[in-house]
Amino acid sequence: MAKQHQSRKPKFVQRLEYAVAYLLIAIAQSLPFAAVRVLGSFLGNLFYNLARRRRRIALENLRHAYGDSQSPEELKRIARESFISFFYTFLEIFKFKKMLHDPDRILDLSHETESIEALLQRVQEVHKASGGCIFVTPHLGNWEVLPHASAYIGVPLVVVARPLSNAYLEKLLYSDRTATGQILIPKRNAMFMLQKTLHKGNSIGLLADQATRKAISVDFFGRQATTTPVPAILAVSYRRPIVVVACCRNAVGKGFDGFMAEPIWPGEYQSEKQEIYRLTREMNAAMESIIRQRPEQYLWMHNRWKVYSDQRQLGINGKG
Repeated sequence: MAKQHQSRKPKFVQRLEYAVAYLLIAIAQSLPFAAVRVLGSFLGNLFYNLARRRRRIALENLRHAYGDSQSPEELKRIARESFISFFYTFLEIFKFKKMLHDPDRILDLSHETESIEALLQRVQEVHKASGGCIFVTPHLGNWEVLPHASAYIGVPLVVVARPLSNAYLEKLLYSDRTATGQILIPKRNAMFMLQKTLHKGNSIGLLADQATRKAISVDFFGRQATTTPVPAILAVSYRRPIVVVACCRNAVGKGFDGFMAEPIWPGEYQSEKQEIYRLTREMNAAMESIIRQRPEQYLWMHNRWKVYSDQRQLGINGKG
């Protein structure tokens, strides 16, 4: 991965953060799965109780998303479980580390269901049929599983990753991703590499559900949300589909269910700008539809509907 980092923290802070993360990884790998769940629940509940600002954001987001259709008690339950889900995500990656490096065990993540296997088959089919496509996933369930799993079915993804301000932590967290065939590129100035990837007939993976300054405003859960137009720009430029996918914990609680929306293809248009808006709206709608099936596993604590005073509306010309 290119060395393009945010401002670095003092080395002693980086080493302390690395030590804490390394300890959590060691604990997660040594504990039985049930104990990992207990640890995730403890950390999630602790964070929910202590992080007042994040708790307020989560509850406000849920109130806007569900209005009066859910009681205040139910919204608090969803918010609390979403905090727990956040910790589950990273503990699971550490716990499943060996499994994610073993092609023969990848499908064990389905835990007695065929959901992941069916999803990976559909991913493979749409990748081949389109000559490379734009896979998009929200911060739902365990968004780290699918890039690992897709590499083992011959669909290694080019994934945009945000450089961390801790060099030690970045190496610790990202080394496993590149080892399974993913290619990580830094978020800043990523467009050229994404264009090059699609031009070669390969697929890319994007997390496209966070607030950003370089954005267009489209509907998401009934409110205008700043949304990256990059998937839509690439879709229009290279005539490739946007495919929304997600990997969520199943009802058993020990494995995952796979979700995939119908591919969103660019069509014929008179206004390229309006086509990019249409594709972005449909992308958000597909993500929202999946999130509503497992709302307690979504990252509601993120300030998704943040308003930027210096927001830059991108110049949309089809090539980014």
